[in-house]
Amino acid sequence: MNEAAPSFEADYAALAPGEALEAAALVFPFLGRNLMLAPDAALPSPDALRDFGAPTRVFRFGALSRRACVLQVWPAAETPKHLTVGDFRMLWGQWPPAWLAALVRARQLASWALDNRFCGACGRAMNLHPTEIACVCAACGQKVYPRISPVAIGLVVRGDEILLARSPHFAPGMYSALAGFVEAGESAEDCLRREIREESGIEVGELRYFGSQSWPYPHSLMLGFIAEYLAGEPVPQESEIEDVGWYALDRLPVLPHPGSLARRMIEAVRAARGGKTSSP
Repeated sequence: MNEAAPSFEADYAALAPGEALEAAALVFPFLGRNLMLAPDAALPSPDALRDFGAPTRVFRFGALSRRACVLQVWPAAETPKHLTVGDFRMLWGQWPPAWLAALVRARQLASWALDNRFCGACGRAMNLHPTEIACVCAACGQKVYPRISPVAIGLVVRGDEILLARSPHFAPGMYSALAGFVEAGESAEDCLRREIREESGIEVGELRYFGSQSWPYPHSLMLGFIAEYLAGEPVPQESEIEDVGWYALDRLPVLPHPGSLARRMIEAVRAARGGKTSSP
């Protein structure tokens, strides 16, 4: 990971059983949904993976600065002592953005490859399509493409205050914007209004689209909006939200990582309101 300004380009090609990898290929090995890394946060050497045996799935998923990126997936198992688990959040700041982009794609495709070893229609084994990113059942022809689950996330603004909430699974002390999965038949805007209402009791007015971010937990696409406050007082939804409230832009709690969509929205609102000092 020492090359200057690396770039990632997504592609796909299945590898035939026993097909040799390119000499310079970068192998992203997954035990279940966990990326295996060497103790120094580098991708492990081929020797470190020999004891795993033949992978359940193996295919090319992109290229980092023209070096082939190959995904190898084995069923979930205990992490070997000579390796460690590489989490997307943990690698922020350690891996360049292009490498993180490769990891986001690899993490989502690892889940897809493991979840579709057998056909959901007839129960037979599924195979990777050689050139199309799909799992195909040879018995009935069923095709399954990688799943993408849209999530609407909204930062509610009221003057120089923003609405932030704390979920039980957040890091200690951290607060973020409210979000939820889009349900069948909903638009992203409908979803966001519903989620904000359910999780905080707040009604919002105008929504302004901000941007999106692929989020590999396990296959989400975050759709971000800035929402104008309309009515209501914040009340946390029982069992979903530990705390929710208004925070002045110059007195913010611990915030999500700077690379996250939620943090980017917070910083954009902060800058638009005069650059008030924010929390780390």
